[in-house]
Amino acid sequence: MITVSGLQKSYGKVTALRDVSFHIEPGEIIALLGGNGSGKSTSINILTGLLKADGGTVKIQGIDPFINPIEARKKLGVFPDKAGLFPHLTAREHLKFFAGAYGFSNKALDHVVDRVIDLLDMSEIADRETKGFSQGQTVKVALARAMVHKPEYLVLDEPSRGLDVFAVRQLRKLLLRLRDEGTGILFSSHVMQEIELLADRMAIISDGIVCAEGTPRDLKEKAGKDTLEDAFMALVEKGASNATGN
Repeated sequence: MITVSGLQKSYGKVTALRDVSFHIEPGEIIALLGGNGSGKSTSINILTGLLKADGGTVKIQGIDPFINPIEARKKLGVFPDKAGLFPHLTAREHLKFFAGAYGFSNKALDHVVDRVIDLLDMSEIADRETKGFSQGQTVKVALARAMVHKPEYLVLDEPSRGLDVFAVRQLRKLLLRLRDEGTGILFSSHVMQEIELLADRMAIISDGIVCAEGTPRDLKEKAGKDTLEDAFMALVEKGASNATGN
């Protein structure tokens, strides 16, 4: 399990996180939802080790990523909000580089690279330089890079951004398959339809706190709304009112 407890983070006089807590079980998909400036990206950056919290804890299978970052990152695959590919490396060379960074070598390295290329149906682009790749092809490489070491958990920051409907369907099928195989997945999104189709649970962040958590159905019932979008707006408004004491 990944546990995030009482995260706090400020940038100067601006408080990004006040008290953020949630957890991710193996074999479930959690959607992290929040508007711009809510603290969603800051929470993800702390969880993945890119930022250090001012308070609170993160444990990945009991491992603190700031005390033992190498062991924690072995269990975590991260799909960032920007792919950050090297344009003159092929897709396969990207995967070999990252597999090597995770300690694979020789036949074992080739095996994990071939496995993820097959899993994501990347054989046609595997040996092409990534310069000029479409958005869908770029996302495939970035996702394969996150998965090459077969992590127990995936953290995906808006993975469907810029994808066409066919690529989104492929991504959805893959994430559901990984969940069914026992991978714990946290993803952020602004697309309500995507969340309803994928998420086992949701955590809504507003004004630096988790103001609501539960299944999409539970949150619609809690808010007394028929659609997830209306429920989200109502719960965020209620969270903001509670934060200000109004």
